[in-house]
Amino acid sequence: QVQLVESGGGLVQTGGSLRLSCAASGRTFSSYAMGWFRQAPGKEREFVAAISWRGEMRYYAASVKGRFTISRDNAKNTVYLQMNSLKPEDTAVYYCAARNFLGDGSSGAYDYWGQGTQVTVSS
Repeated sequence: QVQLVESGGGLVQTGGSLRLSCAASGRTFSSYAMGWFRQAPGKEREFVAAISWRGEMRYYAASVKGRFTISRDNAKNTVYLQMNSLKPEDTAVYYCAARNFLGDGSSGAYDYWGQGTQVTVSS
């Protein structure tokens, strides 16, 4: 069982940066692949980024590649999403998720989800 709690969301201007954190409980965090997803009002949830359990493999959605960076610190049971050059279209609730395989990061179900953190980018 893994419990996930996101933090770090907020209001930022276009071009600004935010770093989201996702703290996980449970001794097996380091064995899980982790992903970030987002859902904007009126839209379906979409994949943002994913990272393997050791951090050596990372995948990004085309819309965020080059602007966002996913990382993890297994000693702290935490995964991060550094978001730079933010745009109004990045406005969404951001969720972290965990599963026991990486795959391509975006396909298939994740087993555990956090409650989400709101990111709002003003124009």
